[in-house]
Amino acid sequence: MKILIPVDGSAYAQHAVEYVIRNGAAWKESPQVLLLNVQWNVAVGNVKLFISQETINDYYREQGMAALQPARAALDAAALPYQYHISVGTPAEAIAQYADQQKVDQIVMGRQGQGGLQSLLLGSVVNKVLHLAKCPVQLVM
Repeated sequence: MKILIPVDGSAYAQHAVEYVIRNGAAWKESPQVLLLNVQWNVAVGNVKLFISQETINDYYREQGMAALQPARAALDAAALPYQYHISVGTPAEAIAQYADQQKVDQIVMGRQGQGGLQSLLLGSVVNKVLHLAKCPVQLVM
């Protein structure tokens, strides 16, 4: 079973990771875990005139690795193998697209992330993933 866990560094995302760790033994075979962090595209407008693409990519990588670190540490401690990926774009669309590309069997995600005010303005990432994903989505409290 291939499971995608979107990770944004929030406690809710970490709950999803812990859920998969706790329930991994219930599956017939050890799950193949994929962690995904999606960074919002900051290189819009004239930003690229002042900041190099290499600097922008370093920023995405640094922020993505920081968000993934708690999830990776928990999976390492549980000796559960995983792969991770950092994507750039709109989170819900990127999550659904990655799940489709990787042919995941299930997405396990926290019921909300770090959205805050941004979530209110742009709509819930979770809600959009529920509508866009072609596979089951399990929400963890």
